[in-house]
Amino acid sequence: MSPNDPTFVLRTTVTSPFGRKVRMAIEVLGIGHLVTVEPADPLNETDTLRQQNPLGKMPCLLLPDGTPIYDSGVIIEFLAEGAGSDAMVPRGGPERYVALTRARLADGITEAALLLIYENRFRDPGTQSERWIAHQRGKIARALATFEAAPPDPARTDIVAIGLSCALGYLDWRQPVKWRDNHPRLVAWLAAFAQHEPAYERTRAPTG
Repeated sequence: MSPNDPTFVLRTTVTSPFGRKVRMAIEVLGIGHLVTVEPADPLNETDTLRQQNPLGKMPCLLLPDGTPIYDSGVIIEFLAEGAGSDAMVPRGGPERYVALTRARLADGITEAALLLIYENRFRDPGTQSERWIAHQRGKIARALATFEAAPPDPARTDIVAIGLSCALGYLDWRQPVKWRDNHPRLVAWLAAFAQHEPAYERTRAPTG
């Protein structure tokens, strides 16, 4: 990708943890000048997001001709390939699929956390399913335990580190579960990664 390339449109919000993944990757890849962020509202039936992604989910990247690409992992792979970088995702071999698997595990933390938030946000008081809540918390607990046993390299910004940092950042922000007391290695990893990668702080959702 060169400065003269056509620009892309990223449909997302600054509060979306999956949108944050893509925004962080864009900054790391140095292609911010090629991407315009356009807010999206997944709950708005008239938002064009539903035509761009039939699932009505963000982030969604629109190519110059309007072709949509989703979800966050696919978008990051596309942008990294276009930027000629194999630092974000290994090009091939077992390393590629191990990285993609670990990235999906990190995404699973975020997905389960979102479902916990939605369980309280979209159900009437007193109608939440404790069984469903426990099911989602179990996913988060097992995934965190896996990363606690083997955290990524905090000095390497790749698809795994981006996904995990955004997942942990979302847990800190929305607090669907308390994770810090029982995961000291992950606490240390996130602090080290945030110090190594300025894009982590620059993509943080605004407070207040």
